[in-house]
Amino acid sequence: MSGLELRQVTKRYGATQVIHGIDLTIEDGEFCVFVGPSGCGKSTLLRMVAGLEDTSAGSISIGARDVTRLDPSERGVAMVFQTYALYPHMTVAENMGFGLKMTGHARTEVKAKVDEAARVLKLGDYLDRKPKALSGGQRQRVAIGRAIVRGPEVFLFDEPLSNLDAELRVEMRVEIARLHQEIGATMIYVTHDQVEAMTLADKIVVLRAGRVEQVGAPLDLYNDPDNQFVAGFIGSPAMNFFTGKAADGGIHVPGLTADPIPGPRSAWGKVSVGIRPNHLELTAGDSHLVDLSEHLGGVSYHHLTGPDGSRTILEARDQTAPKPGSRVGLRFDPARAYFFDASNGLRLR
Repeated sequence: MSGLELRQVTKRYGATQVIHGIDLTIEDGEFCVFVGPSGCGKSTLLRMVAGLEDTSAGSISIGARDVTRLDPSERGVAMVFQTYALYPHMTVAENMGFGLKMTGHARTEVKAKVDEAARVLKLGDYLDRKPKALSGGQRQRVAIGRAIVRGPEVFLFDEPLSNLDAELRVEMRVEIARLHQEIGATMIYVTHDQVEAMTLADKIVVLRAGRVEQVGAPLDLYNDPDNQFVAGFIGSPAMNFFTGKAADGGIHVPGLTADPIPGPRSAWGKVSVGIRPNHLELTAGDSHLVDLSEHLGGVSYHHLTGPDGSRTILEARDQTAPKPGSRVGLRFDPARAYFFDASNGLRLR
């Protein structure tokens, strides 16, 4: 297995630049997730690593090799796509071993590699079945098995779970995490689902408009975001943001705080105050209107409207809930608040 290094990687389509000079190091054996909203460039960047998209400028190295101008077959990568792309007339074993067969590997070697991949993915009982006799999760495991038998240096996953239903997504998420633990391979995984990113990754790369916003371990990004975009993207439900104003030696948040709360010394003028839904509490008051409550059993989400029309989500662990249309107050521990420059979104520390 090998690590991966991107240096000033750029992608242009004519005069339009979609990837802007990305520098990134992924260590050997690391599970790295590219995450971001639709159109941020995460799939394009993955396809550049795979060699399916040309690199306009910069370099891509896998291990000690510069693979920037190499064909996909020469890069030592294997890609698992959103669609399974299985041959319907072939069995599971034939689908998994087809690539090796086409490159001239001996039948005994192909069988040994397919059997080992089937053991890892728990597909041993399905090797003689056709894809139509498999569930969606089993078909995706076959697609992953087809990548495993190639013995790549780097595995690439392009939103592999997006076609599965909610239950299968959870099941396959666990399967992929277990697979990484067992084979210890370097993996790059693309998703727009930050829950997948948080649960799978050793390292998350948050992308926006073709640029890296922040790189770090999942909990580091959750607890210590560099800017308002990352703070709002990482975490489910998303962080709430309130408009505050630096004054009187603190930050005043109309409709939320009666007195200024302690803030960073660098705060000046308008400030965006971020508070996660689980750090808010309901109190007696009338500053916020209750729109609706979602009850999920162990947790409830209360959707509120503030005096300025802003939307707020509060996470509660008790099963009591205010009635829709009623008014409530909010409180929070100021030590839990995050502060951002309202003009550029950068974190104020």
